[in-house]
Amino acid sequence: MRSLYRNGRIYTGAARDATALIVDDGRIAWLGDDPVGSADSVVDLDGALVTPAFVDAHVHATGAGLSLTGLDLSGAESLRDALDRVEQHSRSGRGRPVLGHGWDDTNWPEHRPPTLAELDRAAYGGAVYLSRVDAHSAAVSSALLAATPGIRSLPGFRPDGWLTGEAHHAARRVAFGGLSAGQVRDAQRATLAHAATLGIGCLHEMAGPEVSSADDLAGLLTLASAEPGPDVIGYWGELFGIDTARELGAAGAAGDLFCDGSLGSHTAALGEPYADAPDSSGELHLGVDEIAEHIRRCAEAGLQAGFHAIGDAAVDAILDAVERLGTAAGSGHRVEHVEMVRSPGRLAAAGLTASMQPAFDATWGGADGMYAERLGTDRAVGLNRFAQLAAAGVPLAFGSDAPVTPLNPWAAVRAAAYPHVPEAAISVPAAFAAHTRGGWRAAGRADGGVLDIGAPATFAVWPTGELTGMGLPDLAPGAALPTCVRTVVRGETIFSI
Repeated sequence: MRSLYRNGRIYTGAARDATALIVDDGRIAWLGDDPVGSADSVVDLDGALVTPAFVDAHVHATGAGLSLTGLDLSGAESLRDALDRVEQHSRSGRGRPVLGHGWDDTNWPEHRPPTLAELDRAAYGGAVYLSRVDAHSAAVSSALLAATPGIRSLPGFRPDGWLTGEAHHAARRVAFGGLSAGQVRDAQRATLAHAATLGIGCLHEMAGPEVSSADDLAGLLTLASAEPGPDVIGYWGELFGIDTARELGAAGAAGDLFCDGSLGSHTAALGEPYADAPDSSGELHLGVDEIAEHIRRCAEAGLQAGFHAIGDAAVDAILDAVERLGTAAGSGHRVEHVEMVRSPGRLAAAGLTASMQPAFDATWGGADGMYAERLGTDRAVGLNRFAQLAAAGVPLAFGSDAPVTPLNPWAAVRAAAYPHVPEAAISVPAAFAAHTRGGWRAAGRADGGVLDIGAPATFAVWPTGELTGMGLPDLAPGAALPTCVRTVVRGETIFSI
């Protein structure tokens, strides 16, 4: 079917944009000002802006969907507020396990997580799993501890019910293992549908044995192929998990393969101790030998390798491994989050893509933010240096890490263009490219994220007023973010209003 989209402003990134395009067989067949040839259907854009659809390069679809449809604690203003919400959810659930996400004790008056005893009272003795906003720790109830074999002997276990590390992963597996196939499918469908309303045409799902399951990823990929919605590119984050990644059809044994944890949970691996926990430098989960061997095996298998690394010690361990391998490392690998980078030039020379989340800086950056509390101001201002990484030649791909931060691509573009540290800013077009074309390139797919003849017809439509001189909406702080009215993936409309 040949479709004409006319009377719009087509963002091509060139000096002069077009006003119309023709889609045929899922690709852009023509682009210009005056339509050429016939069309089976015509869409009047009414002056709206047409851009490449966004790519969210780091998502956990099931967890994000549960936050959309279940107990979201991101708005809880205090510990008491969070406990009240748990109690209300427990009452309405009539004894079903309580799965919640998003609490952040950093700004609570109590400045601490819920205890096991408090959750037992709030849930009337029922099973409760509440992941912290960074998803690297959780507060749980007695019932969930009792249902998790051997948890008391695992690293990260605390008798007050706040779990990190292996203890957290074990409790998470039990909590999510209680979901029915229908509940998982509904959560995943909610994420895909919500992404489509935001102009997102592709998601990179970060699965793995510690964050989800092989069945979870397989179900998501099946769902995405069977129903209209954003494309999904899957990653399987398991050390030496080459065979499983291949069986699942994953792009790589990559993603949330944890070299470390998070700053909020004091588990990101640092070269120097935390400012607010001077007896701790976090946790480095993988050594240089393991990282190097994983990369080597992935390269031999023709798969992407990739790791979760936030702290500078974790990033350095990955760079040490790549440098040790030399040409045997191959190319096209990626690092997720990569917030603390001692040497952008060294990262660029390693040929690694930095898969980053600008919303992290927007949420936790600044002189009064969580990063400054954890690290001290001097170190905190060195995080998320988008400009320095880009200037060194590090390829950037942006995402949300949903449910850690919400799906919200225009807000992420704004956060990279207007970060807390002005010297870290990149231009709006550069940030937009990182959230569109950068995502496709991070997955090894070079033809996506542009509007050009022959490219996939994957785009979004945004009614907007005057554009900046760069051909994109005004994203200055305080300006209203664009609202999507149509999302098209490979020629098929997956959302419209």
